[in-house]
Amino acid sequence: MRILTLPLLFCVMMALTRSGSGESHVFKRGACNPGWTSINGRLFIYISTPMTWAQAERNCISLGGNLASVHSAQEYHGIQRLILRATSAFKETWIGGSDAEEEGVWLWANGSSFKYTHWCKGEPNNAGKGQHCLKMNHSDSKCWDDYGCDTRLPSVCSIRK
Repeated sequence: MRILTLPLLFCVMMALTRSGSGESHVFKRGACNPGWTSINGRLFIYISTPMTWAQAERNCISLGGNLASVHSAQEYHGIQRLILRATSAFKETWIGGSDAEEEGVWLWANGSSFKYTHWCKGEPNNAGKGQHCLKMNHSDSKCWDDYGCDTRLPSVCSIRK
């Protein structure tokens, strides 16, 4: 029990120390969540194992979160840096957007508002009538593309702190 108590105390001390410091929490490694990175008050993790969008979402749920939602350019660039740091490239990656419920009505898997977008030119286009899931880092523009949900890609999960 003592082994579990020390990391918990460390995390509590870190949280209390940071709360009054005025320190920016925009992009930090998750000290209390190894492998997770803090971006704008949420934690993100890159999952390198290629999965379908639904498999990736189930995996994120098993970790206590969802496929990542994106609410600003700052968050998008933070997630891109997370992927770059993990892979040394801007790999195409699943995030939590989908219009599978209703064509053209994009929703985030975590239920948050879908306001910020970074679609590639001409996207979303539902090419072939079967593109209902959102991948990021598409093309040289590193923008969003609607894509076939059965394609296996790495993914990014997020949880609230």
